[in-house]
Amino acid sequence: MAKAAEAVKEKTTEKQDDSKKQAQSVELSEANETEVSGPGGSIGILLDMNVPITITIGQTEIPVKRLLQLGPGSVLKLNKPVNEPIDLYLSDSKFATGTVVVVDGRFAVKITQILGIDDSSSKTEEE
Repeated sequence: MAKAAEAVKEKTTEKQDDSKKQAQSVELSEANETEVSGPGGSIGILLDMNVPITITIGQTEIPVKRLLQLGPGSVLKLNKPVNEPIDLYLSDSKFATGTVVVVDGRFAVKITQILGIDDSSSKTEEE
């Protein structure tokens, strides 16, 4: 018990000594601003990254009973007319609209409009 009492007494003394210490000012050297430009800069690593883009050509809702009846050859009618533009999303944000085209026997999207920040947020809220 005596050792425990001494340990408590030492901690109390240390706390009292710590409260008596005063803050000191420190001189910091000034950092120089450096220009970052081109592929050698910090943004260069981002320019080579791949990002997933989602293309939405339409949506539909069907009852589960109908879903279970689907098979090869089934057709689902979507909510968009053929001549209406499709939506392009980066994550969950709509950033452009376009049209479906065929290039070298593959589906592709021709971007017709890049949306601004105001355009993409208002369109997403309407949907």
